[in-house]
Amino acid sequence: MTARHEEIADELRKAIDREEYTVGSRLPAETELAAQYGVSRGTVRQAVAALTAEGLIGSRQGARRMVLASRRSQSFAELRSFAEWARAMEREATGHVAEQGYRPATAEDAVRLQLAEKTPVLHVLRVRGLDGEPVLLERTVYADWISPAVEAIEPDCPSVTQRLYDDTGLVFAYGEHVIDAVAAGAQDAELLGIRRTSPLLRVRRVTTTREGRPVEWSDDRYRSDAVTFSVHNSIGNNALARKTAE
Repeated sequence: MTARHEEIADELRKAIDREEYTVGSRLPAETELAAQYGVSRGTVRQAVAALTAEGLIGSRQGARRMVLASRRSQSFAELRSFAEWARAMEREATGHVAEQGYRPATAEDAVRLQLAEKTPVLHVLRVRGLDGEPVLLERTVYADWISPAVEAIEPDCPSVTQRLYDDTGLVFAYGEHVIDAVAAGAQDAELLGIRRTSPLLRVRRVTTTREGRPVEWSDDRYRSDAVTFSVHNSIGNNALARKTAE
């Protein structure tokens, strides 16, 4: 049987996801939550501690706890696929391939994927959605050694990462991300169902195996109303670096 504090923690997670408590707002006081759920303050503290450990909320001494993120946030504290992220929100990941084909590797492809220039590499433009609503465009270039396995995957596969693991045993182990903002062009706007020049959150990433062999590099563009990004760091371990725009 699920403990009461676990049930309350799950109800608070869902309330944060529904934006009843928005990022940057404060949770009700412990006494208010205890009255709302009909439990002791100790039970509320246990529930809140679980959300704190997950990085959803935080507090300073003497201050009410503040919402830091929601499960709609894509965290870079761990490497997760889009489908895994959607599952964490209890949403269905959907997707389809809009364009796919081989092209000779450009100078940029060669550097990012550690290949010789003009090596044939697979380019895929994939539209990803949550419960069927388009929220992300992935423009991915796959290294030549994994391209045939990717090409064989059905166009509407919800998780390419999982399929590659099932079919080839490939594990995406490390990722390097560069985050910025761009305006939606004509193709982006059409595929995402938004107005041209709407703001998009862009993540350019290179993903490698455990041995450091590049698998793919991608230009991912998220609708800004659909996702936020979170990075958890500390004085001793800071995964976020600031750079000027290129």
